[in-house]
Amino acid sequence: MITKKNQKYYMIAMVAISVLISSFAFYFYQVFFSPNTLTESDVPAELKIPSNATFQQVSDSLTENDIITDVISFSFVAKMLKYQENIKPGRYIIHPKLSNKELVTLLRSGRQTPIDITFNNIRTKEDLSEKIAKNLEFSQDRFLALLQDSVYIRKFDFTEETIMSMFIPNTYEVYWDISPEQLFDRMYREYNKFWTKPRIAKADSLGMTRTEVATLASIVQAETAKKEERPKIAGVYLNRLERNIPLQADPTLVFALGDFSIKRVLNVHKEIDSPYNTYMYTGLPPGPINLPDISSLEAVLDYDQHNYLYFCAKEDFSGYHVFSTNLRDHLIQARKYQNALNQANVY
Repeated sequence: MITKKNQKYYMIAMVAISVLISSFAFYFYQVFFSPNTLTESDVPAELKIPSNATFQQVSDSLTENDIITDVISFSFVAKMLKYQENIKPGRYIIHPKLSNKELVTLLRSGRQTPIDITFNNIRTKEDLSEKIAKNLEFSQDRFLALLQDSVYIRKFDFTEETIMSMFIPNTYEVYWDISPEQLFDRMYREYNKFWTKPRIAKADSLGMTRTEVATLASIVQAETAKKEERPKIAGVYLNRLERNIPLQADPTLVFALGDFSIKRVLNVHKEIDSPYNTYMYTGLPPGPINLPDISSLEAVLDYDQHNYLYFCAKEDFSGYHVFSTNLRDHLIQARKYQNALNQANVY
């Protein structure tokens, strides 16, 4: 039999339990659904989670970069949603006013934000490694090691001398935590995508392989920054190749010497015994002397047909060239340019 006194205690207990449940429900709602990211900002933040990162590292990064306000509530939600056992590396863009549930769901899903990598104006493997790795998780040294690994690059049908031609300068969207090996695979796919059937047919019509086209394109690119002049220069070199005349390309000497500060190639430079010395050896050098861009590759494939065998920089230093069909006319132009260099004290 329930007495009035017991009924009173029962009612008090029920009210207390209801208050506790309501309080817990409110707290639970607050912890899960109240804004907890960049609460004082309207600007998104970048969060990079390294491969093999622990939950503590993620939590520390979020707090140290002032991305979250309440680390305790974040940790609680992460525990409830089992994120601590499902850390996904990558680069994430965290928007302001996200709740803990939204943040944990994003990080747990692994839906990271891609990053653009762009590489151009590349001379060496070291340059390429630095340009590619600077915005990605892996180090420059790891990527350079693959570029120099003759066994590894053989799987792509390249050699240490020709591997640079696999990288077509452009802007590519990748994930920050991509591995060097994955990036190699991606660049190989992009290489094959660039070399369409019509482009391969043009290379075949020149009697050249794709890597030979890239090698000649690298020389053309080194000779002039004027894109509109590249097909004409490509035509000169193709005429010389057809007649088995040495290319006599100064940029190949600079590459052979490894001294890119040389502004004026002298006779002493022509004495270096290197397969890249196109004064000493006929034909193309073993591989590209830089990373030719698309305009340079197309300049070779769509070269200008003419009878020129020589070209020389104009003495006005405009960056353009004078073209000649015979050595006599070429020497006249070369003398003008050399005199201009002397007057400008370029040695």
